[in-house]
Amino acid sequence: MHAKQWRQGVLIGALLLVAFWLLSLIWGLAGKAQIAVSQAKEAKWQYQELEKRKTALEANLAALDTDRGRDAAIRTAFGVARPGEEVIVVVPPEVRAPTSTPSWWQKILNWFSAKSP
Repeated sequence: MHAKQWRQGVLIGALLLVAFWLLSLIWGLAGKAQIAVSQAKEAKWQYQELEKRKTALEANLAALDTDRGRDAAIRTAFGVARPGEEVIVVVPPEVRAPTSTPSWWQKILNWFSAKSP
């Protein structure tokens, strides 16, 4: 009876080792699958960004394919104008100080704030 129990113990031990080995293989595969999924998401995101960029570049090429587009690109890149055109400079409106005189207490507060470091 003792030899039979010993053989069963060895068999159970061998089965446990095989089960542990299979679990470690499954764990490694799960980790690799997780990495593959994250890399696939990253690749998909990069592909979408490249598609957006491609669309923008195609729109720019289509615009540059016209006379007006080439003219605008040259004006923007080199700051040139056609003969007879003038430069228009837009100046922001002047900020004016309020014309009302401050009250006596505002003068006192301004005096105190000017005296403090």
